[in-house]
Amino acid sequence: MTLRHRLTLALTLFALASTARVQPAQQASRREPASRAAVVLTWNQAQRETGFASMESIFLTRTVRAAAKPRPLPGGRALAAYAPGGARAAEFDLFVKDQKVAGVLVLHDGTLRLERYALTGGLTTRWHSFSVAKSITSTLVGAAIKDGHIKSLDDLVTRYIAGLRGSAYDDVTVKQLLTMTSGVRWNEDYTDLNSDVARMYATPPDPGFDMTVSYVRKLPREAPPGTKWVYKTSETNLVGVLVSAATKKPLADHLSEKIWRPYGMERDAEWMIDDVGSEQGGCCLAMTLRDLGRFGQFILDGARIGGAPIVPDAWLAEATRNQIGTSGGGSGYGYQWWPRDDGTFEARGIYGQTLHIDPKRRLVIAINSAAEAPTGRDIGRTRQAFITAVKAEIDAEKKSRRP
Repeated sequence: MTLRHRLTLALTLFALASTARVQPAQQASRREPASRAAVVLTWNQAQRETGFASMESIFLTRTVRAAAKPRPLPGGRALAAYAPGGARAAEFDLFVKDQKVAGVLVLHDGTLRLERYALTGGLTTRWHSFSVAKSITSTLVGAAIKDGHIKSLDDLVTRYIAGLRGSAYDDVTVKQLLTMTSGVRWNEDYTDLNSDVARMYATPPDPGFDMTVSYVRKLPREAPPGTKWVYKTSETNLVGVLVSAATKKPLADHLSEKIWRPYGMERDAEWMIDDVGSEQGGCCLAMTLRDLGRFGQFILDGARIGGAPIVPDAWLAEATRNQIGTSGGGSGYGYQWWPRDDGTFEARGIYGQTLHIDPKRRLVIAINSAAEAPTGRDIGRTRQAFITAVKAEIDAEKKSRRP
């Protein structure tokens, strides 16, 4: 069966799942593994707006258990400029409408300053995070190092993932996976159904293999490890496989035990799995907007649970600084985080998903959306313009309070 035929079949399955949404028992029997998830790249706008809010009814997932007692999000003084009739209310409305925003949340000094939902978003809606999940997976690496499950970032990947032995990943280190500098050839073009990212998510794995391992172990090397950065969802998927192998537990369980339950996330998250039950470490973790905001606050506060960090002391500083220059320019890439020159950093996903963290201002901005294209400079500029405007309002407040 060709890739296009597989995608056509998957589209049909999406339609079936959508019409069966009121019948949970029937939905579960129709859910598909991650190896059929390339269909998401072919969805129209209506399908995105519905599908991003209900991925666990379409694809197989493993549950990340939440806390019995959620961590409060204390209400702060509302950002007046964004309230109805405020100075920025009209431009905020336009941003939400034009960027197909499902939800915006702003935490400042740990308090909720702005929250708005649209499309199919809402307080209890689990929204598909796409590559925002990469930054969460990276944090689990830090936790696994802190707990002694991973010895060093200089360890070879094949020490933990036996299925990659004899492949182009033979001499690649854990750090090179985290920085996407393996040197293995890869094409992450979301608009090309023959790209590696599309083919990986439309190809059943070899029997007994994790989907990503099955696909990438056949790829050639194009550069020495550590010398060339190429954005690869596959490599964060491999990071997830590695963490699971090192901790001897599913990635979703590890996330629940280290962060989701002890920090106080309010609702279970759902992590897409492949044919053999491996979570997609580089993608596909569905969570509420408030819990995404809580994760941002967790990182802002030093990845601490009960006052103690769950990662090594220098981990966050290293993870969120420039480790390698990127082919697209900009500030570079860290350990699955996007650092910016002003000291802020972000988790980013296609179709506009964003988690922006500003340590200087003690600010977290979380955005869920179903943008009309997976990537694009206009989308990025518009999103950054909104973030900059929020900061300007917070700075203006601070200035006005000075004696």
